[in-house]
Amino acid sequence: MNEIEFFKKRSYFLKELFPGKNFKKNFKILRVKPLLNSNKNDITFFDSIKYKNEASKTKAGACITTEKLKHLLPKNLELIIVKNVLLELAQILKKIYLNADIDYPDLTLKKPSTTKFKTVKFCNNVLIGKNVKIGKNSVVGSNCIIEHDVIIGKNCVIGSNSIIKNSIIGDHVVFQDNCKIGLKGFGFIPLKGKNIKFPHIGRVIIGDDVEIASGCTIDRGSVDDTIVGKNTYLDNQVHIAHNVKIGSNCMIAGQVGFAGSTKVGDNVSIGGQAGVSGHLSIGNNVRIGGGSGVVKDIEDNQTVMGYPAVPLKEFLKNKKKS
Repeated sequence: MNEIEFFKKRSYFLKELFPGKNFKKNFKILRVKPLLNSNKNDITFFDSIKYKNEASKTKAGACITTEKLKHLLPKNLELIIVKNVLLELAQILKKIYLNADIDYPDLTLKKPSTTKFKTVKFCNNVLIGKNVKIGKNSVVGSNCIIEHDVIIGKNCVIGSNSIIKNSIIGDHVVFQDNCKIGLKGFGFIPLKGKNIKFPHIGRVIIGDDVEIASGCTIDRGSVDDTIVGKNTYLDNQVHIAHNVKIGSNCMIAGQVGFAGSTKVGDNVSIGGQAGVSGHLSIGNNVRIGGGSGVVKDIEDNQTVMGYPAVPLKEFLKNKKKS
């Protein structure tokens, strides 16, 4: 996976970020990363027992966690024990990553250079940020904004009035009009009458041969990435929140909404106006009926429907009773 990052960083040593705490090791922090994606010079976080398996395998150098959860982490980690993990994490992210809590406009935007993008076709009023890469034979519609460092593959079509930022996009991808990709997700921490904004430093990764219909919004990850697998199709007005991972060969109908950090397997079909709650696991070959509300994990090869979504046979049985 391309390790490009979209936000400027300040460098800190561990003891600079947490003065007064006693650490055996003091290392320069390279990144803030999720449990399974972190290495010895990264800092991670562990705030829910749901992620105990990931916690036991982390290779991070330090972890923000609670007194109740610390025993589930490897013993060689430097631990930062706090009462509110997400609040501490938000504060650390604001120190390390600049301008990640608000989507500031890209001040490097300019009209595209015909010299740089010789094989790309641009319609009217397109603006391109610094270090953008677009593959050959791609087409960008009118009034589009593609912000700094975005990577778009070859043979892509970007529909008019679309905005793409903080994203890496594969080959043969089609966006219809009015798509918003890579924006900051919905995240804040209520605290004493204030809402503390949670910075979003992740990216959107879109695989090859994906089609995204008009009016879709895909938020970038908070600390992890938001991912759409290859050959997946999204209908109009689908919303994918931060850190969601959708597999390959999925078909998602109009107005479906995914809350943050849910994982969807391969070959999944979801009917229109269904809602999927956050931090869930949806298996492979799952079918979810239109208008359903998914509030718990679904195993492979299941067909579910209703609110809350239940196996189809159970749904039909309950409907007969009513």
